[in-house]
Amino acid sequence: MRNMIAYCGLDCETCDAYLATINDDQALREKTAKLWAELNNAPILPEHINCQGCRMDGIKTVFCDNLCDIRQCALKKGLATCGDCSDIDHCQAVATIISTNPEALKNLRG
Repeated sequence: MRNMIAYCGLDCETCDAYLATINDDQALREKTAKLWAELNNAPILPEHINCQGCRMDGIKTVFCDNLCDIRQCALKKGLATCGDCSDIDHCQAVATIISTNPEALKNLRG
């Protein structure tokens, strides 16, 4: 499995926060912050849009680093991704991602 597949199966290489970070793209940071703030009804600013991938060493968004229950669970269990978890078929947290992003399950199944 590629290292840029998130714990939940999403592809970090296609995430706007990741792309803005690796390309130092301020316009994309601003666009992403505005969208994420609206979607989450939260005060998300362009300076919050920096991430090098949730499974990689380096900077992460506040959500990915501290608030993502999926990431915290996988770290606690010592798993590379949710695809390695025996509870994946019954997990409500990852089910939310998989139901809206079928590619995520494909990524987790390898």
